[in-house]
Amino acid sequence: MSIASPSHAASASVESVTWGKTAAGEEVKLFTLRNVGGMEARITNWGGYIVSLKVADKNGKFDDVVLGFDSLDGYLAKNPFFGCITGRYANRIGGAKFKIDGVEHNVTPNSGKNHIHGGKLGFDKKVWAAKEITDGVELSYTSADGEEGFPGTLKCTVTYTLTKDNGLQIGYQATTDKPTVLNLTNHAYFNLAGEGSGDILGHELTIPTDQVTATDDDLITTGEIVSIKGTPLDFTAPHTIGERIGADFKPLIQGIGYDHNYVLSGSGLKLAAIVKEAKSGRVMTVRTTEPGVQLYTGNHLNGVKGKGGHVYKTRHGFCLETQHYPDSPNKPNFPSVILRPGETFQSTTIYQFSAE
Repeated sequence: MSIASPSHAASASVESVTWGKTAAGEEVKLFTLRNVGGMEARITNWGGYIVSLKVADKNGKFDDVVLGFDSLDGYLAKNPFFGCITGRYANRIGGAKFKIDGVEHNVTPNSGKNHIHGGKLGFDKKVWAAKEITDGVELSYTSADGEEGFPGTLKCTVTYTLTKDNGLQIGYQATTDKPTVLNLTNHAYFNLAGEGSGDILGHELTIPTDQVTATDDDLITTGEIVSIKGTPLDFTAPHTIGERIGADFKPLIQGIGYDHNYVLSGSGLKLAAIVKEAKSGRVMTVRTTEPGVQLYTGNHLNGVKGKGGHVYKTRHGFCLETQHYPDSPNKPNFPSVILRPGETFQSTTIYQFSAE
């Protein structure tokens, strides 16, 4: 299921400026989207990064709620995927290989022996063609056959739009000329108290499922879908992120905190998570057409210098990456990530904001 761009009259204005150039001399643009309520998103066509996202608190004060950098230089350098389009395959592929129709394909191993987030030069390190559309921006990129080892020429389009009701809607679409695997997400790190305000351990989280994909010590899925009911991974009832993050519980020890794929039920656009931050009153509701959502609590942030000189330390941001399950190409019992010629991949995720 795909949700089309809002059909109502324009709810957001769109402006663009030249933001800089890559080392190869390619021009990079920065797009600013503003809706009628004052919500603002800034998107760059370098890797599709969400550079900033300003939303109101309960007193009407706007703060930037995503981690990142003030200038293009930070995004051109190695960084923790601060709000980029992640692909061709978001998350992990065990052993950096998989088979399609009996043919083995080897992709870039960039996390030990495993593959993660598209490889060394994934979608986050590409200049995307960009054009302004109603309420947002459309980014397009053609990934060549064999790029990072993935088969097929993949034509991919990602749209960012702002809705009247304070939603940042991300739409994904792709086609291929050979059978391939595909898993796209956005890797934004959120802090609803405002980026640079400290850790996110006091944020209250609800995830409406009591199942995750089990992992081994390398965080590669085993193929099992397991119940987490009553465990420190269970967010079916609201808990703060920090309440149980240090528990003596093997999955938390393996991930050095939360780094787990939650199995969502239902079809179409469905609830993936609700996050609340008490001091600001901000609420973020995540809905997606994807079958899973990866909760990651910034366990490996190690003092990255970000916006305004803010230093992002461990657990200063959290990610809710809507996705297919990790290592699905090697787990035939998981929802398929194979895209074939003649098919069109479509996916929608909405991060919606309010205050209470």
